Amino acid sequence: MPNNHYSHQHSHIHSHDHLHEHETGNIKAAFFLNLVFTLVEITGGFFTNSVAILSDAVHDLGDSLSLGLAWYFQKMSAKKGDKMFSYGYKRFSLLGAIINSIVLIVGSIFILSTAVPRLFHPSGTHAGGMFLLAIMGVIVNGAAMFRLNKGKSMNERVVSLHLLEDVLGWLAVLVGSTLIYFFNWTFIDPLLSICISVFVLYNVYKNMRQTIHIIFQGTPETIDPEEIEDEVTKFSEIDSVHDLHVWSADGSFNISTIHVVLNLPLQPEELIGLKSRIRDLLKNKGIQHVTIETEWKGEECLYENCCKRG
Repeated sequence: MPNNHYSHQHSHIHSHDHLHEHETGNIKAAFFLNLVFTLVEITGGFFTNSVAILSDAVHDLGDSLSLGLAWYFQKMSAKKGDKMFSYGYKRFSLLGAIINSIVLIVGSIFILSTAVPRLFHPSGTHAGGMFLLAIMGVIVNGAAMFRLNKGKSMNERVVSLHLLEDVLGWLAVLVGSTLIYFFNWTFIDPLLSICISVFVLYNVYKNMRQTIHIIFQGTPETIDPEEIEDEVTKFSEIDSVHDLHVWSADGSFNISTIHVVLNLPLQPEELIGLKSRIRDLLKNKGIQHVTIETEWKGEECLYENCCKRG
């Protein structure tokens, strides 16, 4: 007779592996689409003499780097913990975010240093070429975004939002090139460039804040430790809770440790059941990995006060 539990577990593992390969393939396709178009964009920016297109090219270069790193780390994230990294390789994606942010900052500052003087001394641009590149930009970035938008992983959803920014940027260039063509408003080009660069720097600032918060093991914004303590304490077997810590490995995989003080001694089966209920509660709060330590009422805990929240 077949082992149904084993069969279900094997099916789940196979399904998870297939899903992981699908996610990696989506990011890989978006990476190559974005990289090829970035090269076209840089060439087109010089040809049309448009700093708006060059500034978006810098943005897209950062996106290509982001997609490349996302592709690499999506593959790496499947690696299990080992002697060197006991929690696995998820946090390596933060290194990719930092590298990407540095590239975007340097590129945006370079573009601003070119665009600001042009705002006061506009030079002619090839509006027709800008218009054609903008059409291509909307199509290419839209196709990449559409493919990733169907994904279920956090990695895919974040990159999809990044590509949505590109589509909106190209729509702005499309409108700008039309205004330049019909009204000869050449100042629109450097103005768009400045707006895109400022928008990029603002998003880099937001992403860096989140990345630094994760690196320093800050509590995820969507999780309230006091609310968790209150709900865990409602279990009849538990007298109190202390030494609760919650942090994130990569912004989506959350980890927690918690000490619970029991009212009365429990049988092994009862203790297993209690821990399972606590894990289910924390899983519903968005915490995937939980370590629970149980203590008896009156037992001294060396960590109760040293890590107490103020």
